[in-house]
Amino acid sequence: MESITEQLTTALSIMLMGMGLVFIFLSLLIVGIKVVAKLFPVVTTQSPSTVSVGSKPATTQLEPALVAAITTAVHQYRTKAN
Repeated sequence: MESITEQLTTALSIMLMGMGLVFIFLSLLIVGIKVVAKLFPVVTTQSPSTVSVGSKPATTQLEPALVAAITTAVHQYRTKAN
């Protein structure tokens, strides 16, 4: 049977080795993520910066049956909520 000092020394060395391995793994993970972020940048689309104030957006025609169904659903929801 080992003495308590030897057991504590062994436990401390195992703990430090485990913490070191986790630190190394997380460091490599962060570096890997940064490398991937540099290799594959996020593509953003920019909206046109010149928008005329008086222009109306292009509207699409909705079917009257769909508009009626949505209106009925909203009306039922509002009367049910009260």
